[in-house]
Amino acid sequence: MIQLKDFSIGYGPRTLLRDVNTSFGKGQLTALIGRNGSGKSTLLRALAGLNRRYSGEIILDGKDIRSLSPGGLARSIAFVTTERTRIPNLRCEDVVAIGRAPYTNWIGRMQESDRQIVMDAISAVGMENYARRTMDTMSDGECQRIMIARALAQDTPAILLDEPTSFLDLPNRYELVSLLHSLAHDKGKCVLFSTHELDVALRKCDCIALVDNGTLYNLTVSEMIQSGHIQRLFSSPNISLEEMLWQKEK
Repeated sequence: MIQLKDFSIGYGPRTLLRDVNTSFGKGQLTALIGRNGSGKSTLLRALAGLNRRYSGEIILDGKDIRSLSPGGLARSIAFVTTERTRIPNLRCEDVVAIGRAPYTNWIGRMQESDRQIVMDAISAVGMENYARRTMDTMSDGECQRIMIARALAQDTPAILLDEPTSFLDLPNRYELVSLLHSLAHDKGKCVLFSTHELDVALRKCDCIALVDNGTLYNLTVSEMIQSGHIQRLFSSPNISLEEMLWQKEK
């Protein structure tokens, strides 16, 4: 689905990722983890086509994303940032409708089919009763669901999210990642999100992509646990992964 070939990226003299060769598949939910400043957001922005200062290739369904037009890119990858949307009088259905922009005519007029896609996206994230609510009257978790609905309305094979569980309490983190898991499996999407929530990632995701000192380790959850990379990067050698997760949940 998304393939990195000899991919390297950084800023100034610092290289964040070096000679990465890996891929993220359809129907899979992958958590991107790593220490602060390791390059998680930088990688996501490059995958979304927002940062072209890299070497190597990013291949999406057999095409280098550098060859895609802005419209073609918008129909291929949806990107949900960490920014909170709190614009007064902006209704949820209007926010989700923005996702149809790559498909509407030159004056941005939606057809009936577009409106149905918007409502289906809102329903898919369980927010159909909030369609006419304004974003400034809703909780962070509710707003995150609406932003994911906007990405669904964009109807792309790949969805990228930068720390979507930020500002959420533990139950809402699990609920949101469970939603992403369902979208990946039920709709065949390639879903990649960055997070600091190791417990949620290990329990709800198919794969873990771990950034460590310029290297990207992309493994299934069971392979990542067995590899020892997480324990080495995030915990004391005298504390097991299970003990670390237990302490985090306390």
